[in-house]
Amino acid sequence: MDLRKVKKLIELLEESNLSELEIKEGEEVVRLSRFPTAGAVAPQMVAAPAPMMAAPVAAPAAAATPATTEPGLPPGTVVRSPMVGTFYAASSPGAEPFVKVGQQVKVGDPLGVIEAMKMFNQIEAEVAGTVLAIAAENGQAVEFDEPLFVIG
Repeated sequence: MDLRKVKKLIELLEESNLSELEIKEGEEVVRLSRFPTAGAVAPQMVAAPAPMMAAPVAAPAAAATPATTEPGLPPGTVVRSPMVGTFYAASSPGAEPFVKVGQQVKVGDPLGVIEAMKMFNQIEAEVAGTVLAIAAENGQAVEFDEPLFVIG
């Protein structure tokens, strides 16, 4: 694969909200990730190869709703899933979770990742505060707009 193409892919990854990108061109495969190789989240299931895409599509940022009350959750800012996928609380199986209940977070701190179509999308805190609740379980399938965290 041409070095210019690889550099362009790196630029696209840096400019997007994607956590990981894999491109196959014939026999050649290029995989770019924001996570260190040892800390990459291992997918639980192997899926059929995806068709090659012309360009990556940026995932929307996690939606944080203003202080609300969600049934069964404490009042606070609810961080919701920006997409359908599988939620992971840690960067790899057996690793410490990104956050725990009671932990202080700043804007931009990683809260977890969602795997969607072999892409790992990092969920970041959009408000500073204390993690009051973690609504999703590690390895759980999540829907769009499903509550993941409550930050107060």
